[in-house]
Amino acid sequence: MGVDDAAIYVPAIKRAAVPGLYPFGSEFFMSHAHLSLFPDLVGGFARVTGMPSDLAIFACHLASVFLMLLAAWRLARACFRNETARWGGVALLAAALSTPVAGTALAIMDPYVTARSLSAPATLFSVAYFLEDRPIAALAWLLFTAMIHSHMGVFGAAFLVCLAMVRRFDTRPSTAPAFAAGIPFIWSLQPARGPAREALLSRIYFFVFQWAWYEWVGAAAPVVLLWWFQGIKWQGALPPFRHAARTVAPFSVLFTAAAVILNSSPRLENYTRWQPMRAFHLVYLVFFVLLGGLVAEQVLRRSLWRWLALFVPLAAGMHLLARASFPFSPLVELPGVAAPNTWMDAFLWIRRNTPVNALFALDPNYMAIPGDDQHGFRALAERSVLADNVKDSGAVSLFPDLAEHWKQQVQAQTGWDAFGPQDFARLVQTWGVTWIVVRPPGVADLKCPYRNAELAVCRLGASAAK
Repeated sequence: MGVDDAAIYVPAIKRAAVPGLYPFGSEFFMSHAHLSLFPDLVGGFARVTGMPSDLAIFACHLASVFLMLLAAWRLARACFRNETARWGGVALLAAALSTPVAGTALAIMDPYVTARSLSAPATLFSVAYFLEDRPIAALAWLLFTAMIHSHMGVFGAAFLVCLAMVRRFDTRPSTAPAFAAGIPFIWSLQPARGPAREALLSRIYFFVFQWAWYEWVGAAAPVVLLWWFQGIKWQGALPPFRHAARTVAPFSVLFTAAAVILNSSPRLENYTRWQPMRAFHLVYLVFFVLLGGLVAEQVLRRSLWRWLALFVPLAAGMHLLARASFPFSPLVELPGVAAPNTWMDAFLWIRRNTPVNALFALDPNYMAIPGDDQHGFRALAERSVLADNVKDSGAVSLFPDLAEHWKQQVQAQTGWDAFGPQDFARLVQTWGVTWIVVRPPGVADLKCPYRNAELAVCRLGASAAK
C-alpha cells in the first residue's frame, strides 16, 4: 500500500476522495495526477460509495489483476484455436506478473496500485480487439488508456499503427524513428541545469547507454523470439498470432531508435524524460501471452504433471522475488489490519492522531531505509510532508519546474540524524513544520506522544513544550 510509485499515485487518489488532504506539497503528486482521470476514478468511487479510500484502492488492485488476466485471455483467444493454448497464455502471464521489463524500472504488473494498473490491461484489450477486426472496441479501449495514462496510450497507439501496417502489407515494414522526430519541443534543447539535472540523472533507466548488458538482453530476447516464432507455421495458431508477433519487431525498433537518438547528444538530455524504452512494457505483455500459448500447445498439452512441472517452480520463484522486494511487509497488506512494521505503525498513528493540516518533516531518505520497505509517508499518514529525496525526485525528473522548490526542502532536512533544537526551530520558522518523525530517544525538550522501537513522533512549535 503506497510503496514505490504508489507513493505518488495514492495521495492523489486520497485527495480526490477527501479534498481537504495535503494542504502543503501536493504539487509533487498532483503534477502527475492532473494529466490523468485515474485518481478521480478511484477516489471518486470511494467518495460516492462512502467506502474508506484504503479499501477502494485495494478493490482497484484486485479488479486490475482480474482485468489483466481477462485481457490476456482475450488476446490468446484471438491468436489460438484451442482452449489449452489460451489458458497457457493466461497462466504464463499470471505467473510472470512480477517480471522486470528490461532496464525500464517497470514490472509487468506492479504489486501496488498505479495508473498502469488499469492502463496495461486496457492496452492489451485494445490490441486483442484490433486483431479480432473490431476497430471501434479497440479504439474505445485505447481512448480509455490515454485518459488513464497518456504515456502508455502513446505506446498503445503506436503498436496499433504498426499492427495495421503489418496486416495491410503482410511484409516486413520499414520503420524510422518517427517518434523522436515528432516530439514537441516543450523543453530546452540544452542540457538540464542545477537541481533539475540532479533529479534527471538520478533516474539511470532514462539513459539507455548506461543500461547493463543483461538489460539489453532483456529488451532484445522477446523481440528475437517473437520474430522467430512468426516464421513457423504452428498448428493451432490463428493468423492474428503471426500478425501480433511480427508487429513487435518494427514497434521495438521504432522506440529503441528514439531512445538511442535522445541519448546521443547532451542537447537532447531533457527529452530522455519521454522514456521511449517503456514501450517494451507492452512488448512483454504480448510476448508472455503468445509464448504461454505456444508452450501449452506444443509441450504441456493436457498433461497435468507437465503443467505442474512448469508453473509450480515458476510461481515459487516469483513468490520469493516478491518477498525479497518487501522483506519487512506481509505479502498482502489487507485494509484495516494492524500495521506489520514500525514505520507503517507510526504513519498510521499519525493519520489517527494529528490534525489534517499538520506539516511533517523526517529523514529525506526515509524510503530507502530497509525497515520502511519503500512505503510513502503521504500515502499512509495522509498528512503533508516536506519533499523527500527518493520518490519526489522522480516527480522532479519529469516536471523540472518543481526542481528548486524540491531541492530547498530536501536541503532543509539533510543531516537529519544529527539535527538539534536549533535545526528544528529553523524548520518551524522557514517552512511552518509542526511535527517531526525521528528515531528514539527523540529530541530533548520536545513532546513525543508516540514512540515505538524505531521511531518517535514529536510536536514542534509553541505547543510542543512539555
